[in-house]
Amino acid sequence: MSKRPPAQPDSALYVRLPANAVARLSRAAEALGVHKKDLIAGLVTKYVDPDSKRSLNALGAMSQPRRITVDLGEPGPTLGAYSFQPFDPPEVMNAEQAGQLLQLDEKIVLELAESGQLPGRKLGNQWRFSRAAVIAWLSGETAGGRDPHYPGDRNDRSRR
Repeated sequence: MSKRPPAQPDSALYVRLPANAVARLSRAAEALGVHKKDLIAGLVTKYVDPDSKRSLNALGAMSQPRRITVDLGEPGPTLGAYSFQPFDPPEVMNAEQAGQLLQLDEKIVLELAESGQLPGRKLGNQWRFSRAAVIAWLSGETAGGRDPHYPGDRNDRSRR
């Protein structure tokens, strides 16, 4: 009879993985007829060598997100992970979103739009604003290249 080496005690490790990675891991474990934990343990045993600079460099190149240290002004470091998702702002905004862009209350945005000062279109009873048009308006640009004069602007001659 062959003797098995004594089993090492298990230790808990809880990680959050991207959904597609979890699906791939589940499919692989099912196809091989093994538990996911055994599959992960085998991968770590084969590919993770903390004593090898080459192994650590290869692992570091593929690991995302990276751990960072944040100084919160408290004794001792606080470790965490970050994950950034690009913010793709909408090209067409409602009044609330336009207000966020302009850092104004939604009510003021609606007043400016109703008075014709802020470029926008009323669709039914809802206002919609083009991000590019609002930014151009804010910077004082127009299609003709001249600075427009809006009521309340410093360049408004109707107040003089």
